[in-house]
Amino acid sequence: MKIKRYINSPQGTKSLNVFTQFSKGEILVGKLILEDRLIHFKYDDEFLNLHLNLSPFRLKFNNSIQVADPVPFRGIFGLFDDSLPDGWGMLLLNRALEKRGFSLNDINILDQLAYVGETGKGALIYRPAITEPENLGNEINIDLIKTAMDDVYEGTTPELIDELMFLGGSSGGARPKVNVGYNHEKNKLIHGRSTLPDGFQYWIVKFPSSSDPKDIANIEFAYYKMAKVAGIEMSESMLLESAKGMQVFATKRFDRIGNKRLHMHSMAGLTHDNFRVSNIDYGHIIDVAYQLEKNAAAREKALRRAAFNVYSYNLDDHSKNFSWLMDENGNWSMSPAYDLTYSSTAINEHSTLVNGEGANPGRKQLLELADIFSIRNANNIINQVQEAISYWPDFAADCGVSKVSKNRIQKRLKSISDK
Repeated sequence: MKIKRYINSPQGTKSLNVFTQFSKGEILVGKLILEDRLIHFKYDDEFLNLHLNLSPFRLKFNNSIQVADPVPFRGIFGLFDDSLPDGWGMLLLNRALEKRGFSLNDINILDQLAYVGETGKGALIYRPAITEPENLGNEINIDLIKTAMDDVYEGTTPELIDELMFLGGSSGGARPKVNVGYNHEKNKLIHGRSTLPDGFQYWIVKFPSSSDPKDIANIEFAYYKMAKVAGIEMSESMLLESAKGMQVFATKRFDRIGNKRLHMHSMAGLTHDNFRVSNIDYGHIIDVAYQLEKNAAAREKALRRAAFNVYSYNLDDHSKNFSWLMDENGNWSMSPAYDLTYSSTAINEHSTLVNGEGANPGRKQLLELADIFSIRNANNIINQVQEAISYWPDFAADCGVSKVSKNRIQKRLKSISDK
């Protein structure tokens, strides 16, 4: 794989054109301009005529020049912050810049978006891009990628840093990820370029972080199967095994259908919520779901997600872990669930409150939400979720979870099953 060197200045980007691409060519959305230390945005007049409101809550859909508040996204709107990396992706950006003699203090947010270019989540594209990939047909070696990731965690900059940047530099979350093209029939991985060859689909492969248990992929795969039985929509997922026997969790990208893109917007970006110090409640998520989708089923889907996270002890249920998709006709739908796994937080409370309760939520709070939002079959939803979670030992055994992890998680799940 080759990476084209800078086709734009490596720092000091003053303006960017924002495009969107669904099933056809790129459509100009508007322009971002940095002036007087403020980032200004203006929708393109022709785009307004398409009636595709990309961010209906915090960004006015008109031809005015708009400037976002300094917080929570350093002066940009959540629509564009959703394109930026965090966690692993930002760590990669640091290492790649250090290799070239720069640091994050040397570049601005428009520089970072220019690095994302056309490789980000959803349908937004930023031009001119700082780097663009070429010659991406070669296969991916999972073991080599993992070794390079370990080097990054240890503070060194591997030779594969440019490749890692392209594969996962726009990814969210703390765990290392790579965006790939996957062919089921050939069991073959290639780089996830903007247009895939026939037979390939867009997938994400997640690797363990330095602090994860060795069977983290198996645990997440067991949770994927458990969530599906609980009635939660999930994108197709599986375990992949490397030549050296390492297992990693892989999931099909839901913001891609073939080479077609879907616009993706997180709860954090939609509502301008700082997910690290969030005040978001599941009531807010249920409300946003209904406002975007305009049907009662959206409320039920959001409540089911809440119930699953409560009873499966997924405390890392922050506002970036809930997203909506919009198609080229402007229709919104809640995305399939993602990042569902056993997790804790520093204070052992849910990142998203359940009708005001973060430490010990249960059926009482879930039913209170159901009453507020007129969700009539809430008890059935909760019962279905609890029944699925009661089979955790079977899911764990089927997915290769270690006995230590299985028993540790089972002990916790039993402690909250009666809430």
